Amino acid sequence: MILRSLFLLVTFTSAHAQLPSNAERAETLLRAVNTHLYNPETRLYLETSNRKKNENPHTYLWGMCGLVQATNELESVQKGRSYMQPVINAINEYYDTKPPAPGYDSYVVREKGGDRFYDDNQWIAIAYFDAYTRTKQAVFLTRAKEIYAFMMTGFDEVSGGGLYWKEGDKTTKNTCSNGPGILVAIQMYEATRKKAYLDTALLLYRWTNRMLQAPSGLYWDAIKPMQGNKVDSALYTYNTGTMLESNVKLYTITHDKHYLEEAQRLAAASLTHFFRNGRFPASYWFNAVLLRGYEALYKIDGNRKYINAMQQDADLVWEKERDANNLVGRRADKDLLGQAGMMEIYARLARIK
Repeated sequence: MILRSLFLLVTFTSAHAQLPSNAERAETLLRAVNTHLYNPETRLYLETSNRKKNENPHTYLWGMCGLVQATNELESVQKGRSYMQPVINAINEYYDTKPPAPGYDSYVVREKGGDRFYDDNQWIAIAYFDAYTRTKQAVFLTRAKEIYAFMMTGFDEVSGGGLYWKEGDKTTKNTCSNGPGILVAIQMYEATRKKAYLDTALLLYRWTNRMLQAPSGLYWDAIKPMQGNKVDSALYTYNTGTMLESNVKLYTITHDKHYLEEAQRLAAASLTHFFRNGRFPASYWFNAVLLRGYEALYKIDGNRKYINAMQQDADLVWEKERDANNLVGRRADKDLLGQAGMMEIYARLARIK
């Protein structure tokens, strides 16, 4: 009996020890992306792993928004290694200098270009600000400042303020363009210490809470200004994530406990609503943005509850939703954005102690 117990213990310990770490999982995903979702001839990335079914030869910008943040997080974990540059080079192919301000098109400019979405641009700015904070390379700050200028062309006083979602489209103002807009403005303040940027962040913050926050504390998707501010009441993890992180950053800057208490309220509400039967929803990248908020809050209050929930879900993704090519997802065709989302999640979890 003793020998059998020892055998089982050794077997369990060995199997457990062989599980890849979060950092190893992130690197494995990046290798899989470079193998199955990258065209080395054009040096651009693909929308999904099914090249025959893809709408275009290359991915829309949204996938790149996820990948640039994920590779930044990987570089922060794996010191001295370079992952971002090929992604940055690819993103540069979406850059468009057309008026009223330079920004990034939704598709490769030299092929056909596309609309410019304020949120796509904001996600890139956030990644570049994070890279600037980490590396102090001026090019990241320069491009992020440029994106701030572009995003503010999407602001007006219709419906009392707020940023539109897409350039030239006055039909919708979304949490997904105002939440990250707050973060970009805060990061501008952190980089420059110019109060005008903090004022902008607070302006957008108050408007988003007034117009888009549900009684539960979570955030509706959008309002429709041309339809009497009709609410699109869909709830997504990433909208809570940006506002959660915004509250933490505002607390860090102002030391006003209201922001910390609100961040804690949002974290609790998000777990109650989104974490069902031990799982978050299947939109990996949306969950990565929520984890950004959880990580920011954890650094302040040390409560691992939300980190542990994300780790539980991430373990199940690796065990149950990974294919033979080491790509993840519940569908046969694996999308770039989903890979980037899980890559970021694993990299962040690797960094959190």
